[in-house]
Amino acid sequence: MSMSEAKTVGDLAAAAPTGPVASPAYRRWQRAQRRRRLIVVGSQLGLVAILLVLWEISARMLWVNPLLTSYPSAVARSMITLFQDGLLLRHTWVTLMETLTSFAASTVLGVILAIWLWLAPTVRRVLDPFLIVANAVPKIALVPIFYIWLGPALSIYGIAIAVAVFIVLLMVYTGFEQTDKNKVKLIRALGGSTWQVLQKVVLPANRRVIIAAMKANIGLSLVGVIVGEFQSAKAGLGYLIVYGSQIFQMDMVMSAVVILGVISLVLFVGISSLEKWTNYAHFTEVEN
Repeated sequence: MSMSEAKTVGDLAAAAPTGPVASPAYRRWQRAQRRRRLIVVGSQLGLVAILLVLWEISARMLWVNPLLTSYPSAVARSMITLFQDGLLLRHTWVTLMETLTSFAASTVLGVILAIWLWLAPTVRRVLDPFLIVANAVPKIALVPIFYIWLGPALSIYGIAIAVAVFIVLLMVYTGFEQTDKNKVKLIRALGGSTWQVLQKVVLPANRRVIIAAMKANIGLSLVGVIVGEFQSAKAGLGYLIVYGSQIFQMDMVMSAVVILGVISLVLFVGISSLEKWTNYAHFTEVEN
């Protein structure tokens, strides 16, 4: 091989792609997707900024009574004061732990009950009207009953689980009922047991349904905890809201509401991340 031929081969080897190269059309699609995400996030942040500015101006211009609505700068000062006193972290931690505990308990209980009803269709037919009535009953009416039965501390968990468990039960059981019948028949034809049908077909097919139920459940668990704290708590953001309203400090009340919004957002993002991870793990398992 001559020197000129070796140089040509070397240049081609250096210019050759070392891995898969995206097509121009795919790169344009990626850029369009990034622009769309930036537009959505920018619009959301802009909307929040506009609402805060309107709220601040409305209170300062006395278009609304600031004693009743407070305003963003006053809420920010209140949050700083509560944080420096240690109250903000204490009450937030209490509410967060109660919410996570109630969320875990109601999710596990709802899935177990859905499995039980799927395994025992006769029991499901017997309990069906009772479940509909139990789901329709306003759970806030049960707060005094749970307080008497469970006491001031456990009643918070009781009302939160009662609020959240039925949505998990109904969503997951409906998903079980809508599982592909042909796959179930195939497992049965191959001699599979009921447990194998549940393990190999029903549960994997309803992975997205269970995640969707968890997304709905996390908000309801937080609502149940706050309602329970209104009744009997000595700590937590629900207690802080009641205490702030009793002494007519709307800054404190609004601070607690803002923290509740942040907690809701963080918990929802956590569940969404879990969904993305399970999807990635599922596709990796299928490819392997």
